[in-house]
Amino acid sequence: MSEKLPITEVNPINSRYYDYAHFTYPWHFHSQYEIIWVKESTGLCFAGDCIERFGPGTLILFGSNLPHYMQSDDVYKTDNSELRVRGTIIQFEAAFMQHSIQHYPQFRQIKTLLEEARRGIFFSSLSDPDIMGMLDEFPRILGFDQIAGLLLLLQRLSVCAGRDVLASPMYEEVFPTLGNTRIEKIISYINGNYTRDMGLAEIASMAAMNPAAFCRYFKENTGKTYVQYVTDMRIGYACKLLALNSLNISRISSECGFDSLSHFNRLFKQVTNYTPSQYQRYILK
Repeated sequence: MSEKLPITEVNPINSRYYDYAHFTYPWHFHSQYEIIWVKESTGLCFAGDCIERFGPGTLILFGSNLPHYMQSDDVYKTDNSELRVRGTIIQFEAAFMQHSIQHYPQFRQIKTLLEEARRGIFFSSLSDPDIMGMLDEFPRILGFDQIAGLLLLLQRLSVCAGRDVLASPMYEEVFPTLGNTRIEKIISYINGNYTRDMGLAEIASMAAMNPAAFCRYFKENTGKTYVQYVTDMRIGYACKLLALNSLNISRISSECGFDSLSHFNRLFKQVTNYTPSQYQRYILK
């Protein structure tokens, strides 16, 4: 789903503390950047085609239009659980300080950070007391101090060691112009269902088009054919599962939505120039 945040050109930053029994917000995306700092909680973070475990001290920077989802561990969802999910959320406009960040050398490191955030950035365990202090304080500051505080926070994160990019190199979203709710609905649906068999007729019906018209419409709005888009999503997810090394290749093929192992092997080699086993040996060495 496409989430609409309470952010405008005159109010480019939204920040708050959160305190839940467990994370509940579904798979979604939005045009703004988002920082989630997990002060207390454990679970799984989904971003693009990536799955990563989070815990206390984790910070995640989601880029503009990157689909993501936070899932608490099952222990948080029991009726008698006294555990809580606590932390800070900071959301800011994609065009925040755009001219300065793009053109002034003083912002070079922040520019790199935000470019990497298109695939999501994961800080597994922040230990810098200054950064943690900023995150603890941020929702309380307003006005100019909030603008300056966000720039300082981004600069500290840009030079912070121990960060990883989440979505795989093969993962690439080409999002439509904001406000095109039809294609947003289609993209959101595909992102949540690409691991199962989705017939062209099924997805075309969502756009109230016949299959031929839908294929033209999808290519015009995303730059990819429907089949290419779904294949890239599946291959990207397969890359992540191969890196986790918890399933055999035949099971990964099935989990990613391929109808046969031979079909999976052929498309994987076509997209990555590696066989799945070659890719796994390379990524794990």
